[in-house]
This record gives sequence, structure tokens and C-alpha cells, in this order.
Amino acid sequence: LAEARFGYFLSHSDAVPSEISFGGHDSRRVASELQWAPVHRPELGYWQAQIRSISIGGQELEVCQDGSCTAIADTGTSLLGVPKQALRKVHVQLARKVPGDPERLDCRQFDGPEIHIELSSGVRLQLGPEDYSRAAAMRVQQNSTNRTQVVCRASLMPVEPDASLGAKAWILGEPVLRKYYTAYDWQAKQIGFALAVQPTAAASEESLSASVGGASGDIAMAAEEQRPRHTVTGAPANEALRPSMVHI
Repeated sequence: LAEARFGYFLSHSDAVPSEISFGGHDSRRVASELQWAPVHRPELGYWQAQIRSISIGGQELEVCQDGSCTAIADTGTSLLGVPKQALRKVHVQLARKVPGDPERLDCRQFDGPEIHIELSSGVRLQLGPEDYSRAAAMRVQQNSTNRTQVVCRASLMPVEPDASLGAKAWILGEPVLRKYYTAYDWQAKQIGFALAVQPTAAASEESLSASVGGASGDIAMAAEEQRPRHTVTGAPANEALRPSMVHI
């Protein structure tokens, strides 16, 4: 391998495949230079970094003020993992009441506070509601008053305390990895972050054509066209979803 690292790109769209690159990172998929954070306690086997601070809507979370929080980059986690002790508070801070009672709504397009994560090396990650929100809203109906309130929620999951990781481990799952391209250097023991460049399906095809140009490229492209494309099973509809109903 050219370099002792691999890079990971997570696509926003089912029309463009996600990618993993060995021996380096794919410079076409990054919008800036990679910013590196050292791996914390590499002997544990996790791609984790220490967290300096986390704030939501400009308010710093007390749970990480003592410097004991860590962040694990995990390509196999679909949500943002939050320490169980802080989950309820974070859910409340990221929940947004929606005016009226819309029939359909994509919460990723509804305003909300920003999450700022600063790692110990000074790397700063920022997530907006388009990154962390569940697409479908929740319609809450109070049976006693018959009042209805539509609420947008974040895509969070609890992280249980662990003997080796401690009680304050955060998991940087898909909400982070869709926005940031990540590179993993196992020799220098560091994780790189850069804003990801999300290509369109057409741009992805053009890039493939350019990479296999010429006569031999024509043969390669013909073979590529005959090869089955990746398929997505059970993908949600592109239209805004109806809020789910909850009675209290």
C-alpha cells in the first residue's frame, strides 16, 4: 500500500455508492485538507478520540466538561450515539416543536440548533438539523385535552457504560460520517476528518468514464454497464413523510 491508511466516504444518496479506499484517501471526495486527531488509547482497538467540548445551540454540555468524554468513529452505526446518562437532556435540547399540524414534513429541512463537537486536537465538527434529524416527525396527541403537537426529533441512540470505554463514550455514526469524509491511519494512530464532497449520480458516472478512458476503457465501460448495480431494499420514499401518531 502507498500509505498505511484507508479512507471512508458515506453517500447521501442511494444513487451514488459509498466507497472505501485502501492505501490512502480519495482526494475527489474531500472539500478541504484532512484535520487529524490522535487515537485515544489505541490498545483498546477503537478509532476513538478525546473530546474537548460539546455544545448544542451554543450551550456547552456539562457531561464533557471534565475531559472524560470520547468519540468513536464507527461506520457500522446508523445513529449518533450519546452516553446514556446524557441522552434525555440531549434529546430535549434537539427536539423542535412544529407550528400547526402539517400533513407531511421532512424534519431534516426544519430549523434546529447546531451541535458543535471539538476534539482534543482542536478538530471541530459541526452538525445541523439536516444531519442529525429523523426524517419523519412525531405527532403527539394529549388525550385529556385533545391537543396535538408535531415534534421533530434527533436520530440518537443510548451508549451504555462500558468497563473499558467508560461511561461517556459518544459514537460518531452516520449523521457525522455522511457530512465528513474520514481517514484512518493505523501507523500514525490518528483519524482524519474533512467535509465530504457528495457527487451527483451523473458526476459519479463521468468520473468512472474518465478513469477508464481510451480503447481499453471502452471495453471496461461496456463490462461495467453489464455488471449489476448495487440495489437498495426497503428504501423510504423521497417525498416528505407523514408524522407518526403518539397518544399520551
